[in-house]
Amino acid sequence: MEVERLQEEFIKTLGEGGEISCYFAPGRVNLIGEHTDYNGGHVFPCALTIGTWAAVCPRKDRNLRLFSMNFPDQPPRMISLEALRYQKEDDWCNYPKGVVWAFQEAGYTLPQGLDILYHGNLPNSAGLSSSACIEVLTGKILLDQFGWEMDGVTLAKLMQKAENEFNGVNCGIMDQFAIAMGKKDHAIFLDTADLSYTYVPLSLQGMRLVIACSNKKRGLADSKYNERRSECEAALAQIQKVKPIQSLGDLTTEEFEALAENIADPVQRRRARHAVTENQRTIQAVSALQQGDLEQFGRLMNASHRSLRDDYEVTGKELDTLVETAWKQPGVLGSRMTGAGFGGCTISLVREECVDEFMRAVGTTYLEQIGYAADFYSVSIGDGPHRL
Repeated sequence: MEVERLQEEFIKTLGEGGEISCYFAPGRVNLIGEHTDYNGGHVFPCALTIGTWAAVCPRKDRNLRLFSMNFPDQPPRMISLEALRYQKEDDWCNYPKGVVWAFQEAGYTLPQGLDILYHGNLPNSAGLSSSACIEVLTGKILLDQFGWEMDGVTLAKLMQKAENEFNGVNCGIMDQFAIAMGKKDHAIFLDTADLSYTYVPLSLQGMRLVIACSNKKRGLADSKYNERRSECEAALAQIQKVKPIQSLGDLTTEEFEALAENIADPVQRRRARHAVTENQRTIQAVSALQQGDLEQFGRLMNASHRSLRDDYEVTGKELDTLVETAWKQPGVLGSRMTGAGFGGCTISLVREECVDEFMRAVGTTYLEQIGYAADFYSVSIGDGPHRL
């Protein structure tokens, strides 16, 4: 969104009160490494060029006034800095509120309030981290407006704290990390066990990343997410009785297969198998990219989806339809679900000249089989949060 339009919308909605500053933070997509971040494994996300913009103006009092162009029917919401607590009726405003709360918990006291107008072009509940995007964007605003210094890793940790403790969402670190540390034309190979990371150049050699949004409401995602976490924790506890490991991410596939019989419950065994094999696939995928082997990268994407479908059981009819239809299209090297599952998005690696036909063909089949349309985005990899 252009800065001039953002400023115009700010003045129209929140009025003139001083200098208006504009900011952007990206959404993120995880290329491979799904449901590994809470199992001590690796993830491989990248920041996108779609995301959330904000226009900001300081206030003379100690209130936050928040408005989103994505919810034009909701009037600007006034929130006192002295009374920051989670309130369900505040809806999306709980994300920026949580950020301010986390900063204050960390010893950063806001000297004054702010008026903030947000506008995002990430589809809601699509699994592209719109909540983490708002959090990191708000954190960047606070740092810039008040002249505070903080590195990206610390910012990511603080934003995770906001989501965990203020909003009560038991998320891992990946979303906030990928957004706070985003780098143009690079993905981030992140070890969630110790937050060590490497930027990997993403040379797509005539390929495009295409995101397909299923538009399914993700009602089951939170409860099933917590269920999968507890299943993996139970499997880990049984393995730890015979082998001293910190997490499932410590195991190779071969080590897991030798130990699998110690997990009595077959469901827990399948969940653990996914956590272990997905971590190994992620390591192999990075190696393939570094060697310029996009075909192997695509094969690993496909294997990832099959594991998420069969062992982790988090895909569902909608995501399976998108992926399995994508596999049949010309010019597709790989396709998989991305995000928590039970709705949300898929990510596909498609030859540039095939993208339009890919979107048409997959979209037609999806509409026929599911009964409503999917949305498609051909995306680029962008930088982390910045002032415009």
